Amino acid sequence: MRPARTPGQRVLAAVVLASALLAGCDRPAGAPDPRGGPAERTAHSAKNPTHQAQPFRRWGLTAPLPAPPPPPARRAPRPAAGGLPVVHHVPTRERVVFLTYDDGAEKDPRFVDMVRELRLPVSMFLTDSVVGPGYGHFARLRSVGASIQNHTLDHAALRGLPYAGQRAEICGQQNKLRARFGIRPRFFRPPYGTYDTTTLRAAADCGVTAVVLWRAAMEGDGELTYAHGPGRLRAGDIVSVPSSEPTGLSLRERTTRLLRETQRQGLTVARLEDYL
Repeated sequence: MRPARTPGQRVLAAVVLASALLAGCDRPAGAPDPRGGPAERTAHSAKNPTHQAQPFRRWGLTAPLPAPPPPPARRAPRPAAGGLPVVHHVPTRERVVFLTYDDGAEKDPRFVDMVRELRLPVSMFLTDSVVGPGYGHFARLRSVGASIQNHTLDHAALRGLPYAGQRAEICGQQNKLRARFGIRPRFFRPPYGTYDTTTLRAAADCGVTAVVLWRAAMEGDGELTYAHGPGRLRAGDIVSVPSSEPTGLSLRERTTRLLRETQRQGLTVARLEDYL
């Protein structure tokens, strides 16, 4: 016969048993997991938001962005009169749009997080005098997948300027970006969207392969405006997000609105460089 336990021993045994139950240690080694195998555990996690990261909700979306389809074989756009293509819309059957950001005035570190977590393929058209000492921010954006493109040294309206002045603005920024990032951008966006044949000649001489304009723009008040055509997003649209006034919505807020509208139209975001 086993000797009776003392009251102190009985209390100690109860504490040990309760601790084991709380720690989930009541399942002997080698016993099956009550949640089942890997598939069952995955299903359990799917029902439990704490087990599943949902970054799209953190950025104000109700569903994840669909991955863009594999990019088609690139076709060179038709050159304009000045010998360089000018594009505001990419002819494609794929349900994609292209997000482009101008100037570089807003340097919110959380926008870097947004691009990384949502895997947004964005193109940043930078102006040296606007970026100022903030190139490190755009290096971080580039490290998470953003591309860096040319928007002149000083944001001067180019149309009507002599060739030397236009070349200095465009080539000067090409050189700055090469020194900063080790790249020579393929795309150029003229400030205010204005240009002439001299602009196209100067840009081509600076190594640019396309002048990129836009069909839609997300303004500081969060409204989408359209340069021409129907007043809704279409497959192949290039969307510009210019720097906002201090009283306007932030870059993150405007991007969220833009992504919601993209999803509402059954579209997703693709990398412009894959299509041009």
